[in-house]
Amino acid sequence: MNEDGKNVADAAQATARTVAQEAAPAPTHAAPQARHGKVALVTGAGRGIGRATALALLQDGYRVVLSGRSAEPLQVLAEQAKAEGWEALAVPTDVSDAASVDALFERIQSTYGRLDVLFNNAGIGAPAVPIDELTVEQWNAVLGTNLTGAFLCTRAAFRLMKAQTPRGGRIINNGSISAYAPRPNGVPYTATKHGVLGLTRACALDGRHFDIAVSQIDIGNANTEMAARMAQEANGEVAVEPLMDLKHVTDAVLYIANLPLSANVLTMNVMAAKMPFVGRG
Repeated sequence: MNEDGKNVADAAQATARTVAQEAAPAPTHAAPQARHGKVALVTGAGRGIGRATALALLQDGYRVVLSGRSAEPLQVLAEQAKAEGWEALAVPTDVSDAASVDALFERIQSTYGRLDVLFNNAGIGAPAVPIDELTVEQWNAVLGTNLTGAFLCTRAAFRLMKAQTPRGGRIINNGSISAYAPRPNGVPYTATKHGVLGLTRACALDGRHFDIAVSQIDIGNANTEMAARMAQEANGEVAVEPLMDLKHVTDAVLYIANLPLSANVLTMNVMAAKMPFVGRG
């Protein structure tokens, strides 16, 4: 081919490429849920760590069931998710009540048919008072939400995860540094978080036979309303402790959630680097 012929051919190819590019549809990003479509449940999803984690899971492509005692913040979050093109289902639930938890999981099964990730996050504290000033009602309230609630949700998740196809799933418990080292006048919270650690270890062992991986993330002073309040009581004195951004917590939960079921993080501590921990000093 002579030079003129080559130039004509090159021009024709360039024109063809331009036409093809203009005719082709603009590249689009699939909706997040199209990536894997897994289903996650977050308890205590209306605020703080629960809300931030629910948003992180939604952004990562999960369909997220939002659970909590108060319906309004759950619905606000569900509407926010819908506006972003994500899928969230708000189900007000009292995790300390067995019938309420059963209703929650019946809704999950009827809507999605499965559950891939449970984040047992719901938790409350009690007034920081000496044990002899603590009422039985205050003790039972913390026990019911923090430990019985985690047990009830884990029990229901085991039932569903054992029966679903593909079998198995992942349960992540929100522990605390209080699972290892207490704060002064924190008997009920500390006792329940020690209990959650035992629940995590026992269920991690029992879940092996059913491809259910159970983990615990122990969080130290993420920047939430609850942590900001507790950060002034660490040594029984008014002293502000360092806080860390919530994103470090949600990144850690996502890392565990997205592991294959052949791998597990049994426990993980994510904390503000300079907060009191060992010996609380």
